Amino acid sequence: MDRRMFLATGGWSMAASLLPAGAHAAAATPAGSPSRIDFVSDGLGLEPREYAAQLQEAAAMVAADNYSRGGIIERLERDFARRLGKPAAMFVPTGTLANHLAVRRLAGDDRRVLVQAESHLYNDSGDGAQALSGLNLVPLAAGQTTPGLDEVQAWVERSGRGRVRNDVGVISIESPVRRRDHAMVDFARLEALSRYAREHGIRLHLDGARLFTLPFHSGRPLVEWTGLFDTVYVSLWKHFNGACGAILAGSEAFVDGLYHERRMFGGALPAAWPQVALVERYAGRFEQDYAAAWRVADALLGQLDASGLYRARRLPDGTSRCFLSVRDNDPVRVAQRLRAHDVVLPSPHPDSGEFALQVNPTLLRADPAALARSFVAAARA
Repeated sequence: MDRRMFLATGGWSMAASLLPAGAHAAAATPAGSPSRIDFVSDGLGLEPREYAAQLQEAAAMVAADNYSRGGIIERLERDFARRLGKPAAMFVPTGTLANHLAVRRLAGDDRRVLVQAESHLYNDSGDGAQALSGLNLVPLAAGQTTPGLDEVQAWVERSGRGRVRNDVGVISIESPVRRRDHAMVDFARLEALSRYAREHGIRLHLDGARLFTLPFHSGRPLVEWTGLFDTVYVSLWKHFNGACGAILAGSEAFVDGLYHERRMFGGALPAAWPQVALVERYAGRFEQDYAAAWRVADALLGQLDASGLYRARRLPDGTSRCFLSVRDNDPVRVAQRLRAHDVVLPSPHPDSGEFALQVNPTLLRADPAALARSFVAAARA
């Protein structure tokens, strides 16, 4: 049965009965790790002392870099290029800079860049691409996840026949889309957009900060997504528990010499290794851990729905985020009570009272039945 249909037909409740008690508690993170269940973070949400302890553990196996070149940085670049199905890759300290460098180099002399109106590149970069690189970002699909091919075609044609010709050089797509509650772009529409762009010589960039969640939800391997694009960026801290960092991947010609532009923008960290020393530990197992975390989440949400004290909600095109509301109770007080059980919830929505929960591998520290009992007790107190 299709996973979405499974969930829509009571799969949460069914999952609760099928999952053995304690099935995932033994799959928890390394010995001595905290028991905290963190529904806020994309990853483990490591606190400074936790990160420092793991960093000391990992340091014995880490070769230092020199201004973000060589050592563990070079090893990560090779590893992520392989995972993303690209010939080459480069470390960048932030995703903001990774997106900027990608569209800047891909655009060349064609300075118009089509972006989603809800994307990080358009909303959260302080117009950096415009101010620093003279690019013209054109926002599409306001309030939506996936731009339509007709809207893209209209802008390409408009740009090419203006009184002063200003061709579209790049289309940048973010998936999952953070401002759309981590919804994923429709793959069939993306394929059509990619074909059209290639037919018209337009380059394609993928902001894939949270890309590694897509195989589980779409049933498609990473390389099917990345193969539609010339370049792709993925975050190293969101899911892989680095202190910061990103990987930007593309062709050898694209990456060749790009470190000069990284340095020009102040992005060549003198010693990047402490930021990424934990990444290898988690990157290799993330997809497996994430799938296991969703099995726990499905079972938990099924039990909470069945209790009558909570209501769970999923987005049809969602990825790592789901929603939980408390029936006939103050969500702030419920969250406070759960914090005493080492369960961290985000602040409830000020209007709906819903919690926007992030599913991540901290759920592997819990037995879903025991976790459900904590939620039930918090709602009844």
